[in-house]
Amino acid sequence: MELCCFGLNHKTAPLEVRERYAFKPDELESALLELSSVPGIEECMILSTCNRTEVYFTTQKGNLFEEVFEFLKNFKGTSNGDEKYFYRKRNEEAVSHGFAVASGIDSLVVGEPQIVGQFKDAYTVAKECGTVGTVLSRFCETALNVSKKVRNQTGIGKHPVSVSSVAVELAKKIFGDLNGKTVTIVGAGEMAELAVRHLVGSGASNVIVVNRTLSRAEELAKKFGGKAYSFDRLKEAIKESEIVISSTGASGYVITEELVKEIVENRETPIFFIDIAVPRDVDPSVSKFSNAYVYYIDDLESIVQANLKERLSKAEQAMEIVEKEAKRFTAWMKELEIAPLIAQLKQRAEEIRRSEIEKRLSSLNLTEEQREEVENLTRVIINKLLHQPITAVKKKGIYESKPQIVEVFLELFGLEKNQTGSKK
Repeated sequence: MELCCFGLNHKTAPLEVRERYAFKPDELESALLELSSVPGIEECMILSTCNRTEVYFTTQKGNLFEEVFEFLKNFKGTSNGDEKYFYRKRNEEAVSHGFAVASGIDSLVVGEPQIVGQFKDAYTVAKECGTVGTVLSRFCETALNVSKKVRNQTGIGKHPVSVSSVAVELAKKIFGDLNGKTVTIVGAGEMAELAVRHLVGSGASNVIVVNRTLSRAEELAKKFGGKAYSFDRLKEAIKESEIVISSTGASGYVITEELVKEIVENRETPIFFIDIAVPRDVDPSVSKFSNAYVYYIDDLESIVQANLKERLSKAEQAMEIVEKEAKRFTAWMKELEIAPLIAQLKQRAEEIRRSEIEKRLSSLNLTEEQREEVENLTRVIINKLLHQPITAVKKKGIYESKPQIVEVFLELFGLEKNQTGSKK
């Protein structure tokens, strides 16, 4: 059994590639069910955020990375040529990576707290679809526990920084002071709410929330004393604003060249668009207008780097925890394979012991106490004989990663390698 990760992120792929493979929440169920039908895939989960798309899966049939890429390509309607952006991780490397992701160590903003919820949501959807079983369930539960341990022991999340807060930092750098500025938030999800919270905390006094569901916009705007506009008033909201932060789940451009052209034609003051959505909300051609400036999520990285030193020192401590836990989890995975073999050996030894006892004791005139003593004595002998080979195969095969020891164990005792299975 192997646990694998196939994915791309902000380190390996530019935004225009990442957005091609981003999954909307309402796509995940059908995607998981289709992925789980790929021959050889036992369990699977898809994690899709603004900075990454990763497929975690288990298999007993060797290298299935090409099959997973074919699934992604077919499901998302992309073409060949993107393989170079994807990483392929197996077993301990995949486990360590997953734990690092859940802990926020692998994020664009190191230590950002949103990834924990996103990881948990991905696991929940996979559970509801029935595409996770023994291995991935344990992997996800352990990853969430590792994330908690990392935050408690390293303080990496003590002063949480999110992509939304970095977007606000960019707005402050642009204007110097946000007092009196009008900001439009397009979208009313978690990222948008975080952006509003940071904006108000930085002095922005006028906030407009635009969302397709007006009631959700009103709910969010009410929290911060802002105004809520329906989506058909998007142009009006942008006209009133100096800053527009967009974070929707739309599959196409929400803020188009045509829309912005009408707004900036007679406008003297500049307007700044900060797009933290993946796929992008703002058409790149908007930036061609002289008084319109567009920043995407990848542009936030320079701001992240400015305050990264302290978080990186915390991340080093966090990786020590992650690597230790990854080794422990990988050992557990190996035990899944070896445990049935050990059980098989013990069962065979017990069958031989009982068979020989029955043959011999039937011809002896023993009391019940004497018979019980013989039973106990033979059990002790069997246990002592098996103790050393069982201890050795666990130590060498599991903790020292020497699979040839397991093969020798099988051959010496004439055992058959069971299929442990962990299917949904």
